[in-house]
Amino acid sequence: MKALVLSGGKGTRLRPITHTSAKQLVPIANKPILFYGLEAIAEAGIKEVGIIVGDTKNEIKSAVGEGSRWGIKVTYIEQEAPLGLAHAVKIAQPFIGSDDFVMYLGDNLIKDGITRFITEFKANSCNAQILLAKVPHPEHFGVAELQDSRVVRLEEKPKHPRSDLALVGVYMFDSNIFNAVNSIKPSARNELEITDAIQYLIDNNHTVHPHIVQGWWKDTGKLDDMLEANRLILETQTEVIHGTVDASSKIEGKVVIEKSASVTNSTIRGPAIIGENAKIINSYIGPFTSVYFNVLIENSEIEHSIVLENSSIRDIKRIEDSLIGQNVQIEKTQKKPAAYRIMVGDSSKVEMI
Repeated sequence: MKALVLSGGKGTRLRPITHTSAKQLVPIANKPILFYGLEAIAEAGIKEVGIIVGDTKNEIKSAVGEGSRWGIKVTYIEQEAPLGLAHAVKIAQPFIGSDDFVMYLGDNLIKDGITRFITEFKANSCNAQILLAKVPHPEHFGVAELQDSRVVRLEEKPKHPRSDLALVGVYMFDSNIFNAVNSIKPSARNELEITDAIQYLIDNNHTVHPHIVQGWWKDTGKLDDMLEANRLILETQTEVIHGTVDASSKIEGKVVIEKSASVTNSTIRGPAIIGENAKIINSYIGPFTSVYFNVLIENSEIEHSIVLENSSIRDIKRIEDSLIGQNVQIEKTQKKPAAYRIMVGDSSKVEMI
């Protein structure tokens, strides 16, 4: 069995972060989202992995390399434009050949991995297996309608969903899917939809097995979901202190302090993670916060947030529920008259009090 990982797409819902970074490489608990998927694939015993790449291909290739750190062999498959998940399957046919495969969306996280789903797929001898999860707003996802535990209809982002069962970003297929993706037409948004391809399988008497996911699953395409995924991952960690913590600092709960990080006269309340070479000085780092490498936080408070590499936060009373990008400087000015002075990129959101 092979794996197909989708790491193209523009990540428009996470702009401006994704103007300069691939959304699949934004870190959750100081590890790129994509790496969680590759770990899950490797744990399932899959050795050959094709990664669909687009505009951010160089960044993805630089981060992942040949896959040796996970014991897998990676083949990169270029998609000229984000033309849909079914299009990604279509262009991957030379790589997949006649093998069964799992398709994994690179910005998804699934608790406890995918090994049991692959075992179930093989045991059921079905043509496709789809993972489903109940969601509060199914209109934002592909939606499945079941009758007697059987998939009868799939729709992509319907205005009036027939159920609350959303397609999770993990699918298992045999080679019949290639006939399906080569038979469907582009949707109204000019994409080849995977929902249409699976519906083709259903309409042509192929077996599509549904599995409703009971544990947590996150599509990290939006800020709130990314912060929630960060919270969920941080809750699973155990305390590890590799950096230095001075006598005037307090470490409470599940806190990871990576090597060469330093904490001075500060309180870190877990679950939280402080990355390599980060410096925390006279500050409070609250629960569910991930501070990536080479970050400076001084005379500030931050909670339930993600701070990316090489950024600095100085003399800020309180930050929460935030995603702060790479090489960002946030500081209080002493200039008079008192006024906000702001430089932000496209598609940014700034809230003032």
